[in-house]
Amino acid sequence: MHDLHARQDLQADCASCFGLCCVALPFARSADFAVNKPAGQPCSNLQSDFRCGIHAHLRDKGYPGCTVFDCFGAGQKVSQITFGGTDWRRSPKTARSMFEVFPVMRQLHELLRCVTEALGLEPARPVHRELRRALARIDGLTRGSAESITGLDVDALRGEVNTLLLRASELARAGVPGRKKNHRGADLMGAKLAGADLRGASLRGALLVAADLGGADLRDADLIGADLRDADLRGADLTGALFLTQAQLNAARGDSATRLPPTLGRPAHW
Repeated sequence: MHDLHARQDLQADCASCFGLCCVALPFARSADFAVNKPAGQPCSNLQSDFRCGIHAHLRDKGYPGCTVFDCFGAGQKVSQITFGGTDWRRSPKTARSMFEVFPVMRQLHELLRCVTEALGLEPARPVHRELRRALARIDGLTRGSAESITGLDVDALRGEVNTLLLRASELARAGVPGRKKNHRGADLMGAKLAGADLRGASLRGALLVAADLGGADLRDADLIGADLRDADLRGADLTGALFLTQAQLNAARGDSATRLPPTLGRPAHW
């Protein structure tokens, strides 16, 4: 029930979405995006069928930022459930509300994914009951009206849930032998950590942009919220890494020797 493999609703289904990430969200011209685009304005590459016209060439065309975005299934939830399958082009009066709901729904779905993963951690059984209650509560919130969703205090909810996720992480990592490093929230941008022993470490919210983690032991490390953009993961061992997402991997650099959790795939550009 709480296997991430089985939670199809927490995986983006672009065919069931009205291109919300290509419209609702803003992006600034940078190394990640070729142009500026304000929130609520469709990307020039969005086609009439809500598909991306350059999807197969995003990196080559200057849009690598799009390749690392993950809505965790929020797009289809907003499109098909919150707004009942009525798209913003056919019903322009719903556009503003739909675009406001989407980023909130994405945060809720990200929380659902984390709680679902925590429920799959056997050592975290002491907090499973509370996690199940949190899962049911968040799931219920995602099925509310557009008005109720945009009115949510997501930061407060995230704070409550994070307390449970932290406890689950501590319980899961307690069985890892040796002293675990604590780099929670650390600025490790560009850090030279090749071959480092980071097994069972806390890297929650750590800034690891362009860090050299080649050959590092990251088994069972907590990577929730860690910024891995352009981090070198070639030859690193991420087996059992906690709360690691596909988007984080897509933003990093790796190779065929990088060992990954079974729920995640090897990015095509590695």
